[in-house]
Amino acid sequence: MNRRKFLQQAGILTGAVISTSIVKMTQKTNPTVMIVSGWQDVNIGDIAHTPGLIGLIKKRLPDVKIILWKRNPSAMVEDMLARHYPDVRVIHGGVQDNIPQSESVREAFNEADFFIHGSGPSVVAANYLEAWAAKTDKPFGLFGVTTEHITPKLKEVLSKASFIFTRETASIKVLNDNGIKGDYIRFAPDATFALEIHDDKKANQFIKDNSLESKKFICVIPRLRLTPYYKLRSNNAGWSEERIRETDAVNNKYKEEDHAKLREAMITWVRATKNKVVVCPEMIYQVDIIDELLVNPLPEDVKPYIVKHGYWLPDEAASLYKEAHTILSLECHSPIIAIANGTPAFYLRQPEDTIKGQMYYDLGLKDWTFEIMDSTGKQISDRLMAVHGNYAAAQRTVSQTLSKVESQYDGSFRTMVARVQEFKPDSALV
Repeated sequence: MNRRKFLQQAGILTGAVISTSIVKMTQKTNPTVMIVSGWQDVNIGDIAHTPGLIGLIKKRLPDVKIILWKRNPSAMVEDMLARHYPDVRVIHGGVQDNIPQSESVREAFNEADFFIHGSGPSVVAANYLEAWAAKTDKPFGLFGVTTEHITPKLKEVLSKASFIFTRETASIKVLNDNGIKGDYIRFAPDATFALEIHDDKKANQFIKDNSLESKKFICVIPRLRLTPYYKLRSNNAGWSEERIRETDAVNNKYKEEDHAKLREAMITWVRATKNKVVVCPEMIYQVDIIDELLVNPLPEDVKPYIVKHGYWLPDEAASLYKEAHTILSLECHSPIIAIANGTPAFYLRQPEDTIKGQMYYDLGLKDWTFEIMDSTGKQISDRLMAVHGNYAAAQRTVSQTLSKVESQYDGSFRTMVARVQEFKPDSALV
């Protein structure tokens, strides 16, 4: 069952009630929220945060207008967003000394009634929140972020927030350990769980071109322990030679060990079912490691069943994952996109991949979460074939997970509205 069908059947959307509260609070027929998101375009997980949050707000706050303050301009991503959400206004511009550096941002500071920092690996746009707090008297908060490190400056910003929703409970402990406590802090899973956009045309063409059958192929996503950003950005991303050497050393040490476990599951799947495997990236650099780590070492009898996909956008990934049987991923967000589309998914968690992975345990997905250092290829393979043997049970697990996600979202939006209502905002001061 995909997320949209689940929501329709569960009947737990609270948008009308919440939206009415926002309207009363602002005394506007169409109040405005500004969100900051869009950290990078080399990772479909990071890209998915933005449409996920937009879709979530549209469901629960249907009367609210949305302004997206996109931190990283990207024509590719913004074209995708415009196709799916043409009514969302996208603005750009940084801040300096708490002063917005573009007219569009200054206008948005005046227009918006409250401000939300979107899901991310940290409080990526802390300086944007700081500028908002300095230049307006209007509320702001964070939705689905990881807070692994709290500096004194960040603590000062967070102390002014109306709500803080972390994407896993481990971040709540970090906040509490740093003296940031209160009932305005909640667990709200990564907004990627709310991803509703699709590109069925591209996905269906890929399915046709590669003779894939619905629910008869699995998708496998690789990952190195440390993302080699120096390969993805100009001037080596400012990395020193020493940092590059250290990153490469860690990746070279573990890449074969990690991916051998994925290959074992791929081999088991092909030999047991005679069905195909799609190997695909979550980050753009992974296109270059697919052959080395997942395809070339396979036995000759397995290779004819392997299909490769290039870098893509999350709407196409969502459409393909929707048709897949199961997703096996060393990356964190492809399993989320899959589950949001009704497809079982395994997360093979590397210790370098931050505390965000706690989210899977928080949502009851222990059996589908494999700590890569403590798991064998056989364990992953056996669990995959168990899902294959009782697919109805696996789909029930997906539905139960989505129910937990929606329950957390409901509670978070109610808290958000209650906290925002405590403010009596005047005009912005920019």
